[in-house]
Amino acid sequence: MYEPCKTRYETMPYNRCGKSGLRLPALSVGLWQNFGVNNDYDTMKEIILTAFDHGVTHFDLANNYGPEPGRAEINFGRIFKENLRPYRDQLIISTKAGYEMWPGPYGGRGGSRKYLTASLDQSLQRMGLEYVDIFYHHCMTPDTPLKETALCLADLVRRGKTLYVGMSNYDGKTMHRMYHKCDDVQAPFVINQNRYSIFDRTVEKNKLLKEARDKGKGVICFSPLAQGQLSDKYAKGIPEGARLFGNEKLQAHVGYDGHRAQQIEKLYQLAKDRGETLSQLAIQWLWQQKGVTSVLVGVHSKAQLLENLAALEQPPLSEADLIRIDSYSK
Repeated sequence: MYEPCKTRYETMPYNRCGKSGLRLPALSVGLWQNFGVNNDYDTMKEIILTAFDHGVTHFDLANNYGPEPGRAEINFGRIFKENLRPYRDQLIISTKAGYEMWPGPYGGRGGSRKYLTASLDQSLQRMGLEYVDIFYHHCMTPDTPLKETALCLADLVRRGKTLYVGMSNYDGKTMHRMYHKCDDVQAPFVINQNRYSIFDRTVEKNKLLKEARDKGKGVICFSPLAQGQLSDKYAKGIPEGARLFGNEKLQAHVGYDGHRAQQIEKLYQLAKDRGETLSQLAIQWLWQQKGVTSVLVGVHSKAQLLENLAALEQPPLSEADLIRIDSYSK
């Protein structure tokens, strides 16, 4: 029987989601990839339990995570049932809905009451949970009134299906409007989940980060390593076997080119000078951005998770380091 490490809460910082009472670990684990139908169950279990042993209390999912859609929730549910159920009150489990999930007019991309309610019920069933801690609307959906989405989220809270609600992939302008809609219907909107990294500053440009700070909402960042680019393995170019290797379409999608390769090499050297890995430097950079509550990492092994957790042991980036990072990322 699994027994978690007794000292698991001694080194992990926990940050408030904006002005709410909810706190998240500085590092959270996401199950977007590596928890699908083709992944090894023992490896998945090892990642989750190692994370919890190191104070990671937050695990993030979505209805469509897999592959296949829903498979990540099924796998997590099994790990939870077999190992973590006695510790449910020590966990923050989140899921999302918004992208296409099942056939027909009610399972496509959207934010309708019909879709969100059905999706959360399905997610709870897959994970074997009575409730989630955070339920996100996964993406902006212009064809659904924000008021309808907000009302549904508020109702799901009142029905005990979720404790808090959040928005994912919103921009600053839409988040501002949703803030007021949620406030009107007393939906406890506490956090935004967005892509953010040294290479992707969209949340700065579209004012999401500033709007969240101004409105007292948390921000959790996904893809902190820019889909692996901000790691040592890319320091000398794309390694054979990597997802980007020989895939020009994916390279274009993530912005990898000759200039990006030079940027990575400079950032790698800075990390090396500091005695850490590039991924640790990238995570530290996010921790030092005002308004960031938690950094969400996806890992394929225990070793990769431990490398990311070791960023907690590194000294903060200096002002000179931050200036160099900004100059290298332009």
